[in-house]
Amino acid sequence: AALPSPHIPLLPGSPRRLSPQAGTRGGQGPKHGQQYLQMPGPRAPGLQGSSSRDPGQPCGGESARSSSVINNYLDANEPVSLEARLSRMHFHDNQRKVDYVLAYHYRKRGMHLAQGFPGHSLAIVSNGETGKEPHAGGPGDIELGPLDALEEERKEQREEFEHNLMEAGLELEKDLENKSQGSIFVRIHAPWQVLAREAEFLKIKVPTKKTYEIKAGGSIAKKFSAALQKLSSPLQPRVPEHSSKMKNLSYPFSREKMYLYNIQEKDTFFDNATRSRIVITIFISLSSVGINSLIANNIYEAAYPLHDGEYNSPEDDMNDRKLLYQEWACYGVFYKFQPIDLIRKYFGEKIGLYFAWLGLYTSFLIPSSVIGVIVFLYGCATIEEDIPSREMCDQQNAFIMCPLCDKSCDYWNLSSACGTARASHLFDNPATVFFSIFMALWATMFLENWKRLQMRLGYFWDLTGIEEEEEHSRPEYETKVREKILKESNKSAVQKLQTNTTESGNEDDEDKLTWKDRFPGYLMNFASILFMIALTFSIVFGVIVYRITTAAALSLNKATRSNVRVTVTATAVIINLVVILILDEIYGAVANWLTKIEVPKTEQTFEERLILKAFLLKFVNAYSPIFYVAFFKGRFVGRPGSYVYVFDGYRMEECAPGGCLMELCIQLSIIMLGKQLIQNNIFEIGVPKLKKLFRKLKDETEAGETDSAHSKRPEQWDLDYSLEPYTGLTPEYMEMIIQFGFVTLFVASFPLAPVFALLNNVIEVRLDAKKFVTELRRPDAVRTKDIGIWFDILSGIGKFSVISNAFVIAITSDFIPRLVYQYSYSHNGTLHGFVNHTLSFFNVSQLKEGTQPENSQFDQEVQFCRFKDYREPPWAPNPYEFSKQYWFVLSARLAFVIIFQNLVMFLSVLVDWMIPDIPTDISDQIKKEKSLLVDFFLKEEHEKLKLMDEPALRSPGVGDRSRSRAASSAPSGQSQPGSVMSSGSQHTNV
Repeated sequence: AALPSPHIPLLPGSPRRLSPQAGTRGGQGPKHGQQYLQMPGPRAPGLQGSSSRDPGQPCGGESARSSSVINNYLDANEPVSLEARLSRMHFHDNQRKVDYVLAYHYRKRGMHLAQGFPGHSLAIVSNGETGKEPHAGGPGDIELGPLDALEEERKEQREEFEHNLMEAGLELEKDLENKSQGSIFVRIHAPWQVLAREAEFLKIKVPTKKTYEIKAGGSIAKKFSAALQKLSSPLQPRVPEHSSKMKNLSYPFSREKMYLYNIQEKDTFFDNATRSRIVITIFISLSSVGINSLIANNIYEAAYPLHDGEYNSPEDDMNDRKLLYQEWACYGVFYKFQPIDLIRKYFGEKIGLYFAWLGLYTSFLIPSSVIGVIVFLYGCATIEEDIPSREMCDQQNAFIMCPLCDKSCDYWNLSSACGTARASHLFDNPATVFFSIFMALWATMFLENWKRLQMRLGYFWDLTGIEEEEEHSRPEYETKVREKILKESNKSAVQKLQTNTTESGNEDDEDKLTWKDRFPGYLMNFASILFMIALTFSIVFGVIVYRITTAAALSLNKATRSNVRVTVTATAVIINLVVILILDEIYGAVANWLTKIEVPKTEQTFEERLILKAFLLKFVNAYSPIFYVAFFKGRFVGRPGSYVYVFDGYRMEECAPGGCLMELCIQLSIIMLGKQLIQNNIFEIGVPKLKKLFRKLKDETEAGETDSAHSKRPEQWDLDYSLEPYTGLTPEYMEMIIQFGFVTLFVASFPLAPVFALLNNVIEVRLDAKKFVTELRRPDAVRTKDIGIWFDILSGIGKFSVISNAFVIAITSDFIPRLVYQYSYSHNGTLHGFVNHTLSFFNVSQLKEGTQPENSQFDQEVQFCRFKDYREPPWAPNPYEFSKQYWFVLSARLAFVIIFQNLVMFLSVLVDWMIPDIPTDISDQIKKEKSLLVDFFLKEEHEKLKLMDEPALRSPGVGDRSRSRAASSAPSGQSQPGSVMSSGSQHTNV
């Protein structure tokens, strides 16, 4: 092999520099249409301007300090037979697997310069262009325009980045840039020595040779588990699941302990997700700006690992992607459990945990849906027995109510609101109190069971002992730090001297951002979030004004007067829904922008701050109109003769005669169902399809640049490039978290919310599955132990739901006033007379001038009208003041809130205490695994020493061969030249 260049040292794990005659594998030379990339020693940054030397000729002269690498540049014009291309997941040699793909769009200048060269026999140099001898001032030179200069700069950055990847040991393959413009795919392969080096550095746990049996608890638990598994067998997906009875011992990968692992074939020892994760780690460690920044600056267009083939191919060959499509991503298998282990294997632990969480949440909605339906049916069954609604519907009572608006509104009979009162009973009945307590405990049970499932998955997925991976600084953060250092370096020498003498303790601050550096970003965040929240409240107020003015306008017309309340409520809720959907998209973009200007140091910090901002804005956006109806509407109306006016002639709106609970139910149901239907069907299905259509049309417009070579069967990287890029799990989690709020925060007003959430989630699971399998590029595999900050948000919503439901029952519903009347004011202990008890009298002669009904059509002359409130009658010593019943009911409401909140909180803490976070069998197995691992480790070490001591009992020749075998099975100090040693985190070439 040729000696490496003295100017470019071989990094640990780099591929050996081969002579031109060595070839890629097996000593063969380069195939026709393939060239070895020449790496000039002194030109590491740009890799430009190498002379076009035939790689088949011996190196001499300048080539003495150059050596060829086993990376390929392929001419796309060269035909490759289908027999030669056995797999579209490998390089064109059908041996090296494509672990990652970088894609970019290029545009060449001066294409006519290459017209004098004969076809594909041109030599290929490091930048992929046709080779020509460098010369100065020739007649063919072209002056660079702005776009050409930008393209050249991007090309230099690409070449520098790719050079760094090859220096780290990765192998690259790419096509020729043989058209005026087009897309190029850089295929990346991680050889075994690179995988082993990085797996050891990352402490990736891999299975050892040792397997052990996972024993169930007692005999009763074993029988119950077997019976349950037999009953649920039709619901199980038909995928090769790992055995629940046997498990491999896992141990962090170490090149010095290769004898511990069951390495049957090096190419398949690390799965595709792990291989791509290792490549991403190399990206992060090598690039000073990060691959995401390179994509943002259009250096590359995309970076992604490959899918495992096509999901709908007619061939019989089965891959994990096709299996996921058939057993998980089809709507026809909606009744089956999810293949969580296969999801984790294909997409990584982070996405696997999301779908495990979504599956558990959906299954927990089943009991809450059943109880919610029972509560609703109870309301339907007892509607005829509800005394207050019967009294309201009884026309003989003739409760004459005060006008709902000034001038245009007439007096009206309470019996005209009979339908609203009867409908309110469906949701405002004693069973809703029980259901609220149940849902508070349900939320606690769900979170506790998720913690247990998370621990169980962590045990089976070998996440229990993983350490937190070292967080690398974000490129944007490092850029800000560099700008700060440059700014500091511009100080005068005197200032620097003063700084060094007076502020020597602040030297470390130069290489990090302090709160002073971040203060403008924090200030902008605070001001922007306050502005967005104020904007949301102003829109809610605008809808209130719309309701008031529309109700007054419709009351002027006799034809629309009877349906005023229904029309205003329905149209206002639809306006609220549209505004919420629009602001949701705006607030998501605003939260992302605010987080960027805050410049968090790591990706995890960036994600957590983005989630908190987006959740705060979307929470306020989704729930502010519901909070208004639940707790504020009808509370600041005033009374006849002393109403509170928003504008001149327009007074604050009142609740319906049956209370605001029915309107809260309508508001909640329409917003919840509308968000789910519209966001699922339009945003999650329609928008990706439109983007795919636009990309397809764009590709067809550039079809003039393609040739006949592209009419063949497309490669996997071409197919994946046409898919949508993966943007993270934040939108998926956010949608479910907001839904969780709808299910728990106001469940006292809408017991059917869990039912609609369950129906949505059954579709949502398959919709997300289909999106991940068929419509998105394969995400990078991310290893994580939990769902992160989302659990804290869920826990906060669960605790806040106890308070909100207590106030809904106490303030919005009539549950407390009915109890107070029944046990304190009723003559016979029933609710007879309750409606009359809640209505106060008003003398119509005391109405303000100009507010009396004009042209009243009421049948009889009205002296007193009634309004819903606890106030003294006109003939009392203090007319229209709050009565003692008002203070009695208010104190009862506050007492109920305190008792309900403390009771439910106590029960939640009790449930939390009774259910251990770690299942007993899992904690026992973790302890057992540790002891088994120690025993296995000692046994293998003993056998290794025994094998190395055998030469003492044999002849010298045999002993030499034994030592050779031992050295090959366990890398040690006597490694072959070119192998890699490890000492802690240091990797040394030997």
